[in-house]
Amino acid sequence: MAKRTYEERKDELSKKQIAYLEKANNLKEQIKELEKKQAEENRRKRNHRLIEVGAAVESVLGKTIEKDDIPKLIGFLNKQEQNGKYFSTAMGVKETNVNSNK
Repeated sequence: MAKRTYEERKDELSKKQIAYLEKANNLKEQIKELEKKQAEENRRKRNHRLIEVGAAVESVLGKTIEKDDIPKLIGFLNKQEQNGKYFSTAMGVKETNVNSNK
């Protein structure tokens, strides 16, 4: 069996290096794709949750919420918080998690 030359061995190592770099790039792309899918899933879950909250508010009010009703709702909820954290208490939110708008 003939011994390979230094050039042949260098070429072989270069080919291996290229293959590993391609594999690393493929893995990076797979990671990006997974992160993209995760972000999309999180966005879908958040949108669904927001729709459910809006539907719950509309069902209690018995009418459709219009865009100009939103500041009124936010003001009402903030007022409830200022008056005794009624909304946070009803929702079971601990004091450390509440953002105060005072």
